[in-house]
Amino acid sequence: MVPREQAEEAIVADSNGKEEEVGVMGVSAGEHGADDHHGGGGKFSMKNLLWHGGSVWDAWFSCASNQVAQVLLTLPYSFSQLGMLSGVLLQLFYGFMGSWTAYLISVLYVEYRSRKEKEGVSFKNHVIQWFEVLDGLLGPYWKAAGLAFNCTFLLFGSVIQLIACASNIYYINDRLDKRTWTYIFGACCATTVFIPSFHNYRIWSFLGLGMTTYTAWYLAIAALLNGQAEGITHTGPTKLVLYFTGATNILYTFGGHAVTVEIMHAMWKPAKFKYIYLLATLYVFTLTLPSASAMYWAFGDELLTHSNAFSLLPKTGWRDAAVILMLIHQFITFGFACTPLYFVWEKVIGMHDTKSICLRALARLPIVVPIWFLAIIFPFFGPINSAVGALLVSFTVYIIPALAHILTYRTASARMNAAEKPPFFLPSWTGMFVLNMFIVVWVLVVGFGLGGWASMVNFIRQIDTFGLFAKCYQCPKPAPSLAQSPVPLPHH
Repeated sequence: MVPREQAEEAIVADSNGKEEEVGVMGVSAGEHGADDHHGGGGKFSMKNLLWHGGSVWDAWFSCASNQVAQVLLTLPYSFSQLGMLSGVLLQLFYGFMGSWTAYLISVLYVEYRSRKEKEGVSFKNHVIQWFEVLDGLLGPYWKAAGLAFNCTFLLFGSVIQLIACASNIYYINDRLDKRTWTYIFGACCATTVFIPSFHNYRIWSFLGLGMTTYTAWYLAIAALLNGQAEGITHTGPTKLVLYFTGATNILYTFGGHAVTVEIMHAMWKPAKFKYIYLLATLYVFTLTLPSASAMYWAFGDELLTHSNAFSLLPKTGWRDAAVILMLIHQFITFGFACTPLYFVWEKVIGMHDTKSICLRALARLPIVVPIWFLAIIFPFFGPINSAVGALLVSFTVYIIPALAHILTYRTASARMNAAEKPPFFLPSWTGMFVLNMFIVVWVLVVGFGLGGWASMVNFIRQIDTFGLFAKCYQCPKPAPSLAQSPVPLPHH
C-alpha cells in the first residue's frame, strides 16, 4: 500500500501527489479509510502532528474550545441578573438543548452529503457549509435564511472577540484606552486569514481549551479566596429586563455551534461527530458552573455594573496570567468565527478552490475590516452577547436546525431512507418531532421574543449611557488631581 498523509479539506493525498476524496463515513475511493495514516503505513511528521487535525478528539477540542471563550467572563454578570438558582438551571437547560440541536445539524449534514455522494458529486477542495446543507435538503429560501442568520451571527461573534480582547488587556495595561487596544488587536486578529480551514486548528484548539480551563478555575478559586466583602447583597432577579438579558446570554453561551458543519467537514470520518458536542458541553459545565457560581457568591450585586469578571479581582500574577491566556484564546476564537465567513467570501469571489494560501489570505482581508469597525462602534462587553444571542443565535442554532429536521424527514420515504436513524435514547420519529417543536416554540417566545426585548432595552441603555464609539467602556473614572480640585475661598 502506498503511504498517505492527510491533505487539506478532508482530502487524502498519496505520495504520487494524487488526491482522493474522503466520503462522509471516512471511506476513500480505495478500500481503506482516511485514518490509515495513523497506522503503521502512515508517515509521521511534526507538521501532521500540529497542523493536520481531523480525528474525533480534534473535533471535541474544537467544539469545547469554541464554546468557552470570553463568555466565561460574562457569566458571573448573568448570574447577578438571574440569581444563583436560575443561573445554574438555565445553564443546564440550554446546554442540553444546544447539544440536541448540534446533533440535528450533524444528522442533516450526513444526510446531505450522503445524498450528494450517491449522485457522484465531489467535494474535493470544497468545504461544505450550513447554508449549502439547507439548500440541498430544503431549497433556496432556506439557503438564504441560513446564510443571512449564520453570517450575521459569525460577524458579530468575531466583533465580540475583539471587544473582549480590548476589555481584558486593559486590566493589565491601562495606559491605553480600550478603543486603542481594539485597533491593535484588530490588526493582530487579521492574521487568521492565513489559517486555511478548521482542519488546521489542531494545536490551537488543544491550547485554547487549556487556557480557558485555567481561567475558569482561577476565577472560581480567586473568588472563594477573596471571600464575601462586608455588605454584599444577592438580590437577583429584580427586573424582568435584567432577567431575560441574563437568560439570553446563557442561550448565547451554549449556541456556539454555528460552525458545526465546518468542524464536521474537517473530520476524516464526519459520521462519528454525533455526540461530540454533548461530550464537549459536559466538560464545559465543569468550567462555567463553578466559576460563575463562585464569582456571584463573592461579589453579588456588584457584578451588575461589572460585566467583565476580571474587573473585580485583585491584580496579581495569577490574574495577569489568566488575562494573557484569555487574550490568546480569543485570538483563536476570532479565527473560529471568521473562518466560515472567509469560506463564504471566497465562494462569492471565486477564490475558494485556489491552492495558494497567500492569495486566499489576501482575498479574505476585506472581511476583517467591517468586524474591526463594528467593535469600535459598539464596545459594550456583556450586553452585546445578549443582543446577539436573542436576535441571531436563537434562529441560527436553535430554531432553523429544529425546523429543518422536521421538514427534511416529514415524509415516510425520507424517514425510511434516512442516512441517520433516530438516536437510541429517543428511537421514535414522533418523539423527535415533538422535541423539535418544543425547542422552536420555546426559543421563539423566550429567547427571541422576551430575550430580544430585554437585550435591546439593555443595549440601548448602554448607548444612552456611554455613547457610540465609547473610548473606554466601564472604565473606572480617574480620581480628580489636586491641581483640578477647586480651591476653597478663605473666610474673613
